Amino acid sequence: MNRDLFSVIKAKLPNLSKGHKLIANYILSQYDKAAFMTAQKLGKTVGVSESTVVRFASELGYDGYPELQRQLQDLMRNKLTAVQRIEVSSEQMNSEDVLQRVLNQDIDRIRATLNATNKDDFNHAVDLITSANTIYIIGTRSSAALAYFLNYYLNLLFPHVKLVPSTTTSELFERIMRIDSNDVMIGISFPRYSNQTVKALKYSKTNGARVIAITDSTSSPLADYADALLLAKSDMASFADSLVAPLSLVNALIAAISIRNVDLVTQTFGKLEKVWEDFDVYAKNTETTERNEDDEDV
Repeated sequence: MNRDLFSVIKAKLPNLSKGHKLIANYILSQYDKAAFMTAQKLGKTVGVSESTVVRFASELGYDGYPELQRQLQDLMRNKLTAVQRIEVSSEQMNSEDVLQRVLNQDIDRIRATLNATNKDDFNHAVDLITSANTIYIIGTRSSAALAYFLNYYLNLLFPHVKLVPSTTTSELFERIMRIDSNDVMIGISFPRYSNQTVKALKYSKTNGARVIAITDSTSSPLADYADALLLAKSDMASFADSLVAPLSLVNALIAAISIRNVDLVTQTFGKLEKVWEDFDVYAKNTETTERNEDDEDV
């Protein structure tokens, strides 16, 4: 149901029953709290029955309350301020169960991501990356960590990979001004969506480049420009975004690309291992070092 829930509620509000108006007004004024309420709790909060809440969802055109709730959660994540995020998370959990609850939620998000990601889109993304002349990657704010991670590994595999930094709008376009139909742009953003990332994808699409969007839903502004849309479930843990599922998806993308180019990967890492050893890049395991020294003494 690709409609703005708030607009739908406001349009129907004058003709709703008394009970449905109570629900509608509460959602419009307290959407950050309503998004995580069960039908029973929402009904109790506004003074109506659980069945009234279910009928309200049907009145708006949804198959049931869970569908309405999912839409509300998707919409409100892009509207919440950092302070509101803290308030919502504080109501959802207490200090004693934070560890278990957050980790279990991340497990659920990975499962949901596995179900949400279209395998054809995933394989198409691999094709676009492996066949591109230049690979551009953009991710700002919290998504910058994902963009950096992807950039690090793709740079080991391909000669022309460019991480587009978060900068002023004019500098952004200077960095990507030469993108064309031989290139691919990978944009990563989750609520609240970055305007810079959206602008970069739009510019890339206009210049004929292929676009891969890694985001959370088909209603994301990144989806409008995507040739391959990769969906990962992101949510908030306090004021911080949970990027466990998106990182897992990026990991899968890197793995698929390496499998597709196994000979190149083997050759590349053969050279890298020699460089790492010659220039003492990695610290040696203490136990192993001591054992080798003992062997030499003998």
